[in-house]
Amino acid sequence: MDLFIVLLICLSCLIPFFLWNRSRAKGKLPPGPTPLPIIGNILQINTKNISKSLSKSYGPMFTVYFGMKPTVVLYGHEAVKEALIDRSEEFSGRGGFPVVDWITKGLGVVFSNGEKWKQTRRFSLTVLRNMGMGKKTIEDRIQEEALCLVEALKKTNGVYFLM
Repeated sequence: MDLFIVLLICLSCLIPFFLWNRSRAKGKLPPGPTPLPIIGNILQINTKNISKSLSKSYGPMFTVYFGMKPTVVLYGHEAVKEALIDRSEEFSGRGGFPVVDWITKGLGVVFSNGEKWKQTRRFSLTVLRNMGMGKKTIEDRIQEEALCLVEALKKTNGVYFLM
């Protein structure tokens, strides 16, 4: 009976490790130090000089895990240029904010990502242009409304009011 309990505990500890290791191997990430389960590379990193110490071993582009989250680090002008110009489509994504993703359900212009972001941005710009954004007419409307607001504020003589 005791052997069964020990075996069960060992298996319950090894299963998450194998699942985590398998999920880590799915992505096409640059090489980097082997992360520890759950805590990642936090204990393996020299905090005083992170990029120089790791770029000597893994080159100007490497992957570091902060917890279970992979982070691609680019070190040097050439690596940044290659990522942002030559391979811009692969590096165009942004990290997520779990709380914001939960609230917005991945929608919106600011916090969305990928194709959904492109479609939302395209739609928003089309609607704003149709309403007059970038044209002289909208500027005239804004100035007219601003003058009306200034006149309404002058009539109050510094007294609090509700609109």
